[in-house]
Formats: sequence, structure tokens, C-alpha cells
Amino acid sequence: MSARRDARLRQVRFLLWTLRGSASAMLGLALVAAFLLLAAIGPSLVPYPDDATGAMHLAQRLKPPSAAHWFGTDEMGDDIFSRVIIGTRTSLWVGLTITGLAALIGVPLGIAAGYLGGRPRLIIMRITDTFLAVPGIVLALAIVAALGPGILHGVLALTIVWWPGYVRLIEAKALTLRHEPYVEAARTMGAGHGWILLRHILPNCLSVLVVKTSMDMGLAILAAASLGFIGLGAKPPAPEWGAMVSVARSYMPDWWWYSFFPGLSIFATVLGFNLLGDGLRDMLDPRSSRG
Repeated sequence: MSARRDARLRQVRFLLWTLRGSASAMLGLALVAAFLLLAAIGPSLVPYPDDATGAMHLAQRLKPPSAAHWFGTDEMGDDIFSRVIIGTRTSLWVGLTITGLAALIGVPLGIAAGYLGGRPRLIIMRITDTFLAVPGIVLALAIVAALGPGILHGVLALTIVWWPGYVRLIEAKALTLRHEPYVEAARTMGAGHGWILLRHILPNCLSVLVVKTSMDMGLAILAAASLGFIGLGAKPPAPEWGAMVSVARSYMPDWWWYSFFPGLSIFATVLGFNLLGDGLRDMLDPRSSRG
């Protein structure tokens, strides 16, 4: 047990050391770490925490960035800096929930389809193909329109859209792993399917899974912000970046700061996760490197 733990620690150190060789991956890691830190401690540090709940300060409405309000104020006089920082937790929660639930659904189905084959694979993949046949954003819009606007309904809709991608990815990986010598040896020694799946198949799927989830985090945040932008996600006064940009578009271009800072937060978060995902992919699968 100790030797196995030491081996895993060496692998982690090697991955971190390799990551240092990519400037873009390090930038992505820095951006992701910064937003995670903001989500963890930001709400306790903002100057106007009550503004996240829709407090009204009409005498301060639509003020430009200043020492008192670093990102300016919105149409209610609320501090945009406070709302953007507090909204970090909401956006990261949305991205993590969507990717986490999609992985919880897709990974077991993908492993079962790839390892078991036969009729189970046929049934699982035909259901997956049915979901993939409909454009994801169209399906998400239809689900949210049926359930009604709201951040929870948006998360549910995007989860339903997201899980088939995990099935496809893990099924392809499991298909290649099922014929590996160590899997054949375990099967010959009488190991059951559950043991083989948990001890051999799943651990060897983790590298591709880590890369996909890291990249999907940014895409999920962007998709949720898009639903908020068109009025089907979080509703004001919730401090969600997409909803803030949606309201702010009515005040452009004269009050540019209202939409600029929430939009910049979306851009930086998505960029960070994408750069980190690219770096992890190049580390874990050097053959995919485009450099």
C-alpha cells in the first residue's frame, strides 16, 4: 500500500513538473486557481455584500468605475465588483455541477458499454446516439422552456445535454482496455466484472476523464451564462454573470462597464479552464500535442 501511494505521489510530482514547461497551461492553472480562491473567500472580502441580493441605491446608479466602486455600479446602484466576485461562486458551482453530474451518468454507462459489449453496448450506445442526434443547445433550450426559467432548470437541462459526450469518450477507452494483457490475466484468474472495472478499467480511464472535465468546466460555465443571457437561466437580482450581461446590454455603449466586467469574468474563466485542459491533454497524451 505504501509503495503504491509513493508511486502515485511521484506521478503527481512529475505531472506538475511537466506542466511547468507550458506557459499557456501555467496561465490556465493560475486563472483557475484565482477564480477558485475568489469563490472560496471572495464573498467575505467584497465591500458591499448586500448588493448581491438586489439592494437599491438609486442615488448611485450607473456610476463609472471609481475608488469607491472599482467596476462601477448598475441600474440599481449596486456595486458591480461585489456582484461579480460573489457571482464567481455561482458560476463555478454551475460548471462543477453540470460536469460532475454528466460524468456520474456517462462514465458508468461508457465503461459498461465498452467492457461488456454485446447487447448492453448496443442499447446504451443507441440511447446515447439519440441524444447526440439533437443539437445540444436546441435540446437544452427546449428543456428549459418546458420547465421554466431558473438556474436549477438550466443545470438540469445542460446535464442532460452533456452526459452523452462522456459515454462516447469512456466507451472508446474501455473498448481498448478490455483486451489489455493485465485485464485478460485478471479475468483468467477468476476476477469478477466488478473487480476488473474498478481496479483496472476505471483507473486507466482517469487521464482522459480529467482532461475532458477540465475543458468541460469552462464550456459548461459558458453554456449556463448563455442561458442566463437569453433569460432562461438565473434571474435578476441573482449575481450570475450571464444574467448580468443580459441586463447590461440595454445600457450599452454609454455605460460600458456594466457588461464589460461580467463578460470579462466569463472570458477569463473559460480561457483558464481551456488552457489548463490543453496542458493536461498534452501532458497525459504527448501524441496529441500540436506543438
